[in-house]
Amino acid sequence: MAQSYAQIVVDVPTQQTNRPYTYDVPDELAAQVQPGVRVLVAFGHRSVLGYVVGLTEALPEDLTEAQVKDVLTVLDERPVLSSELLELAHDLAKKNFSFWVAFLALMLPTALKASYRKELTAKAGLSDSDRVAYLDGQKQVLVKMKAFSAKGWRAIRNLQKNGLLDVRTVVENQGKVKTELAYKTNADLEVLQKIDNELSKGAKQQRRLLNFAMAHPGQTFSKKDWQAQLDCSLASLNTAVNKGILEKVQVEVKRRPAIMGAKALSGSLQGQKKVLNDEQQAAYDRVTSAIEKGQNKVFLLEGITGSGKTEVYLQAAQKAIDRGEQVLFLVPEIALTPQMQRRVEERFGDKTALLHSGLSSGERYDEWRRIHDGQVQVVVGARSAVFAPLDRLGLIIVDEEHESSYSQSENPHYSARDVALFRANYHQAPVVLGSATPSLESRARAQKGVYELLTLTKRANPEASLPQVDIVDMRQVQLDRGDTNFSQELLDKLKAHLKRGEQAVLMLNRRGFSSFVMCRDCGYVPRDPNCNLAMTLHMDSRTLKCHYCDYQEPIPRICPACGSNRIRYYGTGTEKVETELQALLPDYPVIRLDQDTTRRKGAMGKALSDFGEKKAQILLGTQMVAKGLDFPDVTLVGVLNADTGLGLPDFRASEKTFQLLTQVAGRAGRAKAQGEVVIQTFNPEHYALKYAEKHDYEGFYRQEMAIRHAAEFPPYYYTIQIQCSSPDENRVSLQTAKIAAWLKKRLPKDVLLLGPSPRSIAKMKGRFFFQMILKMKKQNEADELLRDLVDRSQKADQDFRLEVRRDPVSFM
Repeated sequence: MAQSYAQIVVDVPTQQTNRPYTYDVPDELAAQVQPGVRVLVAFGHRSVLGYVVGLTEALPEDLTEAQVKDVLTVLDERPVLSSELLELAHDLAKKNFSFWVAFLALMLPTALKASYRKELTAKAGLSDSDRVAYLDGQKQVLVKMKAFSAKGWRAIRNLQKNGLLDVRTVVENQGKVKTELAYKTNADLEVLQKIDNELSKGAKQQRRLLNFAMAHPGQTFSKKDWQAQLDCSLASLNTAVNKGILEKVQVEVKRRPAIMGAKALSGSLQGQKKVLNDEQQAAYDRVTSAIEKGQNKVFLLEGITGSGKTEVYLQAAQKAIDRGEQVLFLVPEIALTPQMQRRVEERFGDKTALLHSGLSSGERYDEWRRIHDGQVQVVVGARSAVFAPLDRLGLIIVDEEHESSYSQSENPHYSARDVALFRANYHQAPVVLGSATPSLESRARAQKGVYELLTLTKRANPEASLPQVDIVDMRQVQLDRGDTNFSQELLDKLKAHLKRGEQAVLMLNRRGFSSFVMCRDCGYVPRDPNCNLAMTLHMDSRTLKCHYCDYQEPIPRICPACGSNRIRYYGTGTEKVETELQALLPDYPVIRLDQDTTRRKGAMGKALSDFGEKKAQILLGTQMVAKGLDFPDVTLVGVLNADTGLGLPDFRASEKTFQLLTQVAGRAGRAKAQGEVVIQTFNPEHYALKYAEKHDYEGFYRQEMAIRHAAEFPPYYYTIQIQCSSPDENRVSLQTAKIAAWLKKRLPKDVLLLGPSPRSIAKMKGRFFFQMILKMKKQNEADELLRDLVDRSQKADQDFRLEVRRDPVSFM
């Protein structure tokens, strides 16, 4: 038998270890070590988790047998990563200037990621004080890395060096199956007959249990099932165990994410298949033709709000499922997954799985295992669901494809939309990118013929029409009525719609009570020490909070700068608007949706369910109320301040504002009643608002593209953001300037370098940020140079960090 070697990527995320290492596969593990399994290997002086990415019979030329270590153990019975996902991880790491192992870990549920602990064992001579300090007075303990400070670990290493303490790394597998107690009937009918003969006439409960056991020999039922079917007590079950009728066993319980149970949640939407109109049918025919031919085509489904894009998705998905293939259905936010999950489950039943970050680690692990075991036909989820272990992909749907939440901004960086395109190409399956307001990049590709454009120009409900949009100039309102969140026009419409028993959605894209607090005497504004940003006031918790690092402190009553008591609130947030609504319309309860009210698991579902059942007629929230919601009785939408995103230092600010306004306006008038939209703004002449008023995506697209062309921004140029950070502002400023000079000497002449400059939010979580932007015509023109830069950055001081982001969704 030929000697076998494994190529293993170790769980040590540094640039120096960003490659596979060769390990010897012992004969006894030969059958278990396969590409895609997790293993335990020795690396340096410790044991670490590793991912097998390949097998070879030949030893690399630069290694000898003596240098190659053995694989210690295999953690999986079968591969947890397919050859497709292994290839994808390598491609993403290369493309996004990141670590291979970071993407391998990202593709697995948290339960399958390594948990490292240290086993500390006292040796002869260890003092009682050290035993108490580091081992809690015991002989041996298992501790997490965060159990001690850096100073504590230095002391532990000194004790180890002096032979007083033994320190060993233990890698724990967190993937645990949930079990519960159940009772299994005796499979031996002769034994059961014997027990029957010996039972006394008075043992009626035992007789019933025995008769049931004889009718179901060798079968297992949960305690709940026994009690429901036979109405027997726990004591009776335990007596039956003692008599030999039953046996106690542990059975696995699959943790399934609960979906919102209220029928009103999906509004007028039912699980049955609907008749498509001519535009929907044409889009459906093009997509299903590609499914049947196994074509890797990308379709951009541009449909106005309420045009029935979801029904096209579902019927196309059914076609793929009928062919024995699987469907991946991506939505941009957790907020949208419950509604979409309900619609998919109504259509496809229990063959649906849900994956998003709002699940508990146990639920996510069990859903992942259902998919991995091939028990699932459709996966619905947010960004990370794009890595679901599906092996027969026949269709990928990316709903609201323009959303920036499809891009992961923290390391490792990736775009779920790009990953979807990779996977579709691998499986030779079509992709449908759907949106009422496609990103300029996608729309430009459709115009060039790279994607096929499918359009839906009318609402699916023939009785529904696009709502009438009115723009209100808040500059005049402020002069007439003073500081208020409600123009008279919006207030009058709100009262009229509510009086008729209809519902309203109000959006203000800022949570909290007020934007900031300021002293009226000296102008002092309390700022967060970690980010140097003005903190937002939250009246419900009576605190000032930073929404970036979650630092909070009590609301000051006296100005710490000048001692004045004239501390006042400025600006507004959803919490303040809720208070104002309660004063203006006391007879109408309000449901508020923002990050503060939906932190608790299931809170979002409960709130939407209550709104669907009309427990409240007003739904107030941040941008999470703008997308995906379909309630037939919503006839009025009010945007309290359309300017919150327009003033941001971001070249996509106008595009994002137009998309958000168009999306939220689309919540109104989705049934028979005519919808109305009121947009309040201090910039009534801005082109993004003018085009949103007319529901004119094509007009906005043409004007914004002209601006992007003049400014040399995407989609005419590819961009790369190089971001440097450090706790020391002077050091990061100097180092970034040196990097800029180094790059300017080496970059191709046609690559533009902007910066360096401080990031718009220059300090966050105690770190100072500087950035540079590269603009280029060819996508991969500077890749080799940037990889060299990332390699060099590994040798910098520990406090200095460099990140390279391809095609960032924001430069803020």
